[in-house]
Amino acid sequence: MPTKTAPPAKKNARPADGGHGKETYQRWFKDMLLMRRFEEKCGQLYTMQKFGGFCHLYIGQEAILAGMVTAMGTDDRIITGYRDHCHPLVLGETPHRVMAELYGRTTGTSKGKGGSMHFFDKGRNLFGGHGIVGGQIGLGAGIAFADKYRGGDQVTLCMMGDGAVRQGMLHETFNMAMTWKLPVVFIIENNQYAMGTSVERTSNVHELHRLGASYDMPGEPVDGMKCEAVHAAIAKACAHCRAGEGPYLLEINTYRYRGHSMSDPQKYRSKEEVEAYKQQDPIEDVRVTLLKNKWATEAELEALDAAIKKEVEEAVTFAEQSPLPEPKELWEDVYKTPDYPFIKD
Repeated sequence: MPTKTAPPAKKNARPADGGHGKETYQRWFKDMLLMRRFEEKCGQLYTMQKFGGFCHLYIGQEAILAGMVTAMGTDDRIITGYRDHCHPLVLGETPHRVMAELYGRTTGTSKGKGGSMHFFDKGRNLFGGHGIVGGQIGLGAGIAFADKYRGGDQVTLCMMGDGAVRQGMLHETFNMAMTWKLPVVFIIENNQYAMGTSVERTSNVHELHRLGASYDMPGEPVDGMKCEAVHAAIAKACAHCRAGEGPYLLEINTYRYRGHSMSDPQKYRSKEEVEAYKQQDPIEDVRVTLLKNKWATEAELEALDAAIKKEVEEAVTFAEQSPLPEPKELWEDVYKTPDYPFIKD
């Protein structure tokens, strides 16, 4: 009989350190400010018809990604829906390449073929934004299955909106993930509205972290406007998965300050409601902590903001000066077979 190969050493996990210091808060602030300024520019460019398709902004939800990346393992995987511009940014991709992708240019992260809703970055373990509502749920479990099969200790962070949880794919995946004890953290980014319909109008279950209960999947709610809360929850869930205990469900409660997409008139919610949530702005929350602890001065934070705005503007210039794909690119990076005579090299 062949000798069974020992699984690789468990080196992927990060310490679940709740005592965040200066460097962590500085990173949170910088990451969230980059996300905010980038998305604000995207909204402006979209209205100017600089790029087409759909456009879903992440403004207001930045604390989720900021808190997540400081808690997840260095080789963990991420897969998400179509509100995905900020994922490559927080993972370290340059605003230049992200903007170029939105413009459909060859210098983009997917050579201009993915656009706003389909960001992929293999080198950073970003397995894509996905345009089909809930389509990424089963894929996330599949990625986790592959890692477990190979004996790795990676955890897959599978993100979805509150609208996606109404898809049948979620329940089928939950059942299989628990049966096979897959290392996947299901993250519901509950921004309160599935397109234009509130959570309360779509189900009798308003606490979405309870959706895994019938599969004995542990779950909990998280304050998605606080980086600290997100970090702690992600670290706990990843440790659970890495210990071989199977999947974990997090309902991260957040709020988008802009519409579901750029074409959304937002008539289903009041201006007063939006303003009330803006008083909980996660960027301002971290900014106050930095100033209170004398980890930064007002002048330093203003200088950082100016530098990020400049970087975003330079990204726009880079995108607009980058070339469009040649027609032959239609045949590159896609499956083809020589059996079809009309496909020529």
